[in-house]
Amino acid sequence: MVRVEELLLQPTSTGMLLGLFMMLLLVVYYLSSDVKSQEGNKEPPGPKPLPILGNILQLNLKRPYLTLCEMSKKYGSVFTVYFGPKKVIVLAGYQTVKQALVNYAEEFGNRDITPIFFDFNKGHGILFSNGRNWNEMRRFSLTTLRDFGMGKRGSEEKIIEETHYLSKVFKDFQGKPFDTSQPLNYATANVISAIMYGSRFQYSDPEFKEMITRTNENIKLTGSPSIQIYNVFPWIGCWLKNWRLIMENYKINVKQMKKFLDNLEETLNVEDTRGLVDAFFVHKKNAEKAGDKDSLFHEQNLMMTVFNLFAAGSDTTSTTLCWCLLLMAKYPHVQERVHKEIDSVIGARQPVLEDRKYLPYTDAVIHETQRLANIVPMSLPHATSCDVTFQGFFIKKGTCVFPLLTSVLYDESQWESPHTFNPAHFLDEQGRFVKKDAFMPFSAGRRLCLGESLAKMELFLFFTFLLQHFRFTPPPGVSEEQLDLTPAVGFTLNPSPHKLCAVSRA
Repeated sequence: MVRVEELLLQPTSTGMLLGLFMMLLLVVYYLSSDVKSQEGNKEPPGPKPLPILGNILQLNLKRPYLTLCEMSKKYGSVFTVYFGPKKVIVLAGYQTVKQALVNYAEEFGNRDITPIFFDFNKGHGILFSNGRNWNEMRRFSLTTLRDFGMGKRGSEEKIIEETHYLSKVFKDFQGKPFDTSQPLNYATANVISAIMYGSRFQYSDPEFKEMITRTNENIKLTGSPSIQIYNVFPWIGCWLKNWRLIMENYKINVKQMKKFLDNLEETLNVEDTRGLVDAFFVHKKNAEKAGDKDSLFHEQNLMMTVFNLFAAGSDTTSTTLCWCLLLMAKYPHVQERVHKEIDSVIGARQPVLEDRKYLPYTDAVIHETQRLANIVPMSLPHATSCDVTFQGFFIKKGTCVFPLLTSVLYDESQWESPHTFNPAHFLDEQGRFVKKDAFMPFSAGRRLCLGESLAKMELFLFFTFLLQHFRFTPPPGVSEEQLDLTPAVGFTLNPSPHKLCAVSRA
């Protein structure tokens, strides 16, 4: 576990600068009004913060969600924690998170934009924007994605096409150990690319591969301890290796993406739009013709919207699939039951989405993987859009809020065995699939993941096709017990690096 004091003790320029900064700001601690309670209002309880540092010395900076879950046991389902001088309200447990995000959707519906995300989003795009920009870009993206088949037959056909490209890659390893994460990432990235651009990429395309590598590296680095510290004290960014690497990756991606988007604009046919990007260009041109100087259909919003959809549409889905295959290798008796169900219902034909209702155990395995994998444990940070009294506590407008999704997915009042892999969580006594209200991997409310329907289709079709054709095992010499389920450190929780064998069932 990495704590701030360990960073400060390291003989680095960053550690010394942090130490000096801490001592200087201790002098002006009581000038910080955010540390003091609102007079006459009851605020959520929490651990006593230190001057300037707040509670970060108490946090596991590699896995802060674990510390926050432990704190909730002491301070309750609504509590306060300070990341440096910044106040954060943490919501824990299914009932509290659902009440806030669904029943108080407007009040908790804004996005808190941390320094690392503002550095390259600047309030544009979908994921890290608010107000009119967020409303218009989300509405446009959701409507356009649906027009191009997201969650419908059109996207099902795109996914099915991609399953065959992916299967070929797996077969080429001829049962030898390989890292499944890379081809899975390429496959899911191609599905969202087909919807956004109207075309897919070859897995061997060097620019495509480099774009994904840099994007994945940035997602991982934003969850690193040094970037957690940067979000508290953003003035230290230029001295942090991880911050410099994130910004360098971002600049290269922007340059590469701009070249690609320029080519799409040059070949645009307004009578035959190929995907979301073409639709954006049509809106942009119409706004220019109308002389709309306040139009939000400009280059910055296009670039950020594409990056948001590309990253969100590929990383979380491919990560979940990676967990699926790892868990199949870890628990061969579960894998065997999935094989038998697929064989009896589908046989050798192509799986389609309609099969899901007839494959309750397979569906339960996918859902249980999403629950246990806990891909985005703290969700993306929210912010209150107005002053609100919630569960008897006063929370100021603009306060950062962490809906602790891991506390929902592992809520002991909602799950029989929350810390174990148990597909029975989603099955009734007759073996039929049952939905669970506490299943919230896509969050809830106004900020619900707009790609949820596409992700669900991808997870079912990719997983079912792969399990139809392959049996997944640990590498030779490695037992099922030795397969590590400890997640890697990152903004999203990937499995630790590992290899599996995909043995053909033909």
